[in-house]
Amino acid sequence: SFLRISHSPILSKRTEVSSSNTLMRMALLQLLILFASTASVDAFFGSRQGVARKSVTFLSLSSVTEVNNVVLRPSREPGSFDSYKIGSPRVHRYSEDDGESSYIMWYHGRSIGFDDDKKLPPLSTGRIGRATSPDGLRWERTKEGSPSEDAPDVALGLNKESWWGFDTAHVGLGQVMLPMTTPSVRSEAGVYFMYYMGGNYEEMPIAEFLSSVPPSAVNTTVEGMKLRIGVAVSQDGMSWGRVEGDDPTGACVVPFDSTDPDTALMNDPKVQEKVEEECYCGWPDVVLNADTGKDANDRFLMFYSTMTKKDKKKCIAVAISPDGFRWFKRGVCIRPEELGFDANGCSRCNVVRKASFDPESFTWQNEKGWLMFYEGVSLDDKKHRVLAAESEDGENWKKLGVAIDIGKMDDDEWDCGGVGSPHVIRLDDGSLRMYYAGQDADGLTAIGVAKSDGSATTWVREQAQFFFA
Repeated sequence: SFLRISHSPILSKRTEVSSSNTLMRMALLQLLILFASTASVDAFFGSRQGVARKSVTFLSLSSVTEVNNVVLRPSREPGSFDSYKIGSPRVHRYSEDDGESSYIMWYHGRSIGFDDDKKLPPLSTGRIGRATSPDGLRWERTKEGSPSEDAPDVALGLNKESWWGFDTAHVGLGQVMLPMTTPSVRSEAGVYFMYYMGGNYEEMPIAEFLSSVPPSAVNTTVEGMKLRIGVAVSQDGMSWGRVEGDDPTGACVVPFDSTDPDTALMNDPKVQEKVEEECYCGWPDVVLNADTGKDANDRFLMFYSTMTKKDKKKCIAVAISPDGFRWFKRGVCIRPEELGFDANGCSRCNVVRKASFDPESFTWQNEKGWLMFYEGVSLDDKKHRVLAAESEDGENWKKLGVAIDIGKMDDDEWDCGGVGSPHVIRLDDGSLRMYYAGQDADGLTAIGVAKSDGSATTWVREQAQFFFA
């Protein structure tokens, strides 16, 4: 079989590369819908009304909170790809030759006026950009984007070459990997893989995504909601080339539909009966499985957000791959509890290998098992929180509780409206740092940081900036 790579000045525009010569073929996004509730159309579209104008009013950072853990806000430039909303931070930390560290963040954002017709889901998705930092706390946007994209300041924009593509209306970030290197060492020969999700202009009835539809919304439609997952590759992390998947839309992971025999080919034959029909696939998080055998099919694990078609439950599902490109679904691995902080849905996760820190050598050692940080939605207040779970095999998970709770409403903190999209990295002092997205009571978004001494459920918001009255 062949992979077609497009959209890159570094990887020629239409280059066919034999899959046997490709380092790794990775895919699948982690899907999560940022909607606080699926019970009503008002909740579905509520974040659009009355917030759009407020989103362009930029607060002074010195007036937010005493512990200011915000590291990135929407751009102050109206023409920027991220001038309205931002989300899904994915951070790499590299050890440089001089002993210092450097950081790169990829994230997605939506610009002011991106969806003036209000036909797309009210998410922070739109295009994908990049920022850099010397310490992981002070960030500067990369204003020079890929010259092949549809906007000047983006790493991956809308697919303008293939009108039939799955990613023509909006794209969102899932994960960025350097699978042939370690998490903290950047190899000159390394190839970046970006797993992302996208939606096109296909109109879908809202009823397909809601458990209860009011009579006034029976004929209402939404575009870009049937999310699919794709993969792009890069030699420098800045200019990306899309890799066309087996699906006619170019995606490598699509929602399972029992009436479409082609989608059944993406299910693992061993657990075919366990895979449920899905409304969408998105927000993929992909990890390299070091415990597998040499020829095993689970060298790569993908955790993605989905909604089951039968009962409209937002869940996290898992898929396996021998090479990172051809994926086989294993079914749902995290479901909402009847009671608790994820009773209204589970989504947007980040999975990391369990590890221990040696204070004498200042090194991390991987251990058996996995930790998952995911977004849970409460039935009581409809707020999103970051929750934690653990697993020995990546398929059977034990929930551990809340990792990051929402900010204080009384103090009008920047993340009092909800927190999610976690991403965890290891630091040289034996601590863990979590980057996460949050929004305030008015729906204004930002990216913040928290720190842990290694515990999955004990996190403290990390001071990112200091201000004096």
